[in-house]
Amino acid sequence: MTPWTRAQMAARVAADIPEGWAVNLGIGIPTLVADHIPAEHEVVLHSENGLLGMGPAPDAEHANPWLINAGKQPVTLRPGGSFFHHADSFAMIRGGHIDLCVLGAFEVAANGDIANWATSENDSAPAVGGAMDLAAGAKHVWVVMEHTTRDGAAKLVERCSYPLTAAGVVGRVYTNLAVLDVVPGEGFRVRELAPGVTPELLAERTGAPVLPAEAPQGTVQADALRNGAPQGPRA
Repeated sequence: MTPWTRAQMAARVAADIPEGWAVNLGIGIPTLVADHIPAEHEVVLHSENGLLGMGPAPDAEHANPWLINAGKQPVTLRPGGSFFHHADSFAMIRGGHIDLCVLGAFEVAANGDIANWATSENDSAPAVGGAMDLAAGAKHVWVVMEHTTRDGAAKLVERCSYPLTAAGVVGRVYTNLAVLDVVPGEGFRVRELAPGVTPELLAERTGAPVLPAEAPQGTVQADALRNGAPQGPRA
């Protein structure tokens, strides 16, 4: 078994983003997605601290301490990019202008619930923050995370045990073991397995039903466009 690295997980997400989408990248693994979007691919990256048109991370020599994403990491701007007040940024989110938000998570439930801000009532996190606005305002929500905790506990579950960020919003999950679609009322449907990962191993490490992959329907990009293009409130 050869699980995907975090960079490979981010690249897999980037490969599925349809041309022309406005995309917010959450803190953690999602920020790596910016490094894997080809320059010729028209995807407009948004950050809730007030950036539109982000590019890949700069090298250390060209990092600008005043140009950062929501995780306080140095970023670049593509030609035509802009920065603005965070109130305007949240107006974009709450106004439904973000096609896709890519978030990290502690848990994702089989019905699309997401828990990504606290692991208990006594967690040190002060509040849910912008993730709640993003989960509620973006047209589509994808999650990218490790498949299990460091202790081997499942992070894809029947029901979240941690405080929810939002209910029933996640449409797709990318982990180091697989890419899966959320099928409410049924479980997680396999889209792709990492090298060497068997359906049996995936089911063993998932705390909810795992549905077999459907018949191939074309290339990754064509499949993403068919199944991910905005046609309703969620993917």
